[in-house]
Amino acid sequence: MTTDYAELHQHLQDRLAQLGSELPGPMSGFARLHKKSVEVGILDAKTKELMALAISVAVHCEGCIAYHTHDAIQAGATRPELLETIGVAILMGGGPASIYAAHAMDAIDQFMPMSAGSEEL
Repeated sequence: MTTDYAELHQHLQDRLAQLGSELPGPMSGFARLHKKSVEVGILDAKTKELMALAISVAVHCEGCIAYHTHDAIQAGATRPELLETIGVAILMGGGPASIYAAHAMDAIDQFMPMSAGSEEL
């Protein structure tokens, strides 16, 4: 069964917002950490989101794959950049990461349906 990553992304946004309301201390701290971690500095937001996607695949976090695929695309990542990112994740995470790389491919295809397979590396 294939995960609907747009649906998962929306579900997680809704639930995290609820957690923010019901558990404001830790969640507001995490929100500040997230904001500061991905804001433009020496590295741009796209690079940081690609890094987060690679880590998401390597640590086997399907929800993180949904978030960081979405956010990397929003930051301007192309399909070839996303695929190279997945390659680094497989290098760092081995066999189990290759399984989550397949999940990341589903997420890319769902968030970038018009470009699925249309660009070469």
